[in-house]
Amino acid sequence: MKAVVFDKELKLVNDYKKPVPAKGEALIRITLAGICNTDYEITKGYMGYVGILGHEAVGIVEEINDEDQSLLGKRVVAEISYGCKDPECPYCAEKLYRHCPNRHTLGIWRKDGCFAEYMTMPLEVLFEVPENVSDEQAVFVEPLAAACEITEQLHIKPFEKVVVLGDGKLGLITALTLNAQNIDVILVGKHQNKLDIAKAQGVETFLLNEFKIEKKYDVVVEATGSISGFETALALTKPRGVLVLKSTVAASKEFNLAPIVIDEITVLGSRCGQFGAALRLLKNERIDFSPLISATYNADDAIEAFEKNKEKDVLKVLLRFSEK
Repeated sequence: MKAVVFDKELKLVNDYKKPVPAKGEALIRITLAGICNTDYEITKGYMGYVGILGHEAVGIVEEINDEDQSLLGKRVVAEISYGCKDPECPYCAEKLYRHCPNRHTLGIWRKDGCFAEYMTMPLEVLFEVPENVSDEQAVFVEPLAAACEITEQLHIKPFEKVVVLGDGKLGLITALTLNAQNIDVILVGKHQNKLDIAKAQGVETFLLNEFKIEKKYDVVVEATGSISGFETALALTKPRGVLVLKSTVAASKEFNLAPIVIDEITVLGSRCGQFGAALRLLKNERIDFSPLISATYNADDAIEAFEKNKEKDVLKVLLRFSEK
């Protein structure tokens, strides 16, 4: 089968071995997949991963190795991590597979990804896509679920004010998600064209150089991935407020953490989320991700698609592996 593989270099392999579903797994024919910044980071050595890349995809179940055949022929998305299934594992018991110490993570850790014509995943992490949700919307379920994770972890009261800092894919999706959940949110960034995507869907937006930096926001979501972004987010968080870290900031210089103590700020790390809430938002048409799609490439042009993904103004690049 055709697959996009990283092994010291990124390459398109046309004769990669087609996977066989183990007991309790499904074989999924991939229709559409999305390139994530994590995929790009892996090509630079992140996680030391070798294998098929990709963790954002939608596809059709073609085979199930289990008595439960209810998803056969259905269009599905897959949560990216699955656990050890040990009955004594507290994380698996709560379906928090992403924190299982013996987890497999699609296209990132110990599990071939979705940038291929086929992939396998356990049935317990598969979710049927509602009929009214297109492949182009469904391919965003993974980052949408990650944005929904904020309100799974944190109760944001109706009167509280929230700022999302950063207008890249992560910031845009987070702001659109919080807005769809009827939260009073402001998106702050440096690119008017990107801010306009959120503004068109009812999100209040500001350019960073026009936004007054003052400690008056109950919840601030850092989605820039930079130290300067972290420092600005901290400067916006009111005493006893919550600073949510959605991006992983790689520190290359010293920065002052004293305000966290002085202002008694709660710092909340927030990563992956569960897919149920995300699919409900899409089913109810609360968000439209179409403006975030910068380009769609056929799988044969995957390397070119990765190059496109590096361009400054590009948001989401999709890879089409097959038709529905």
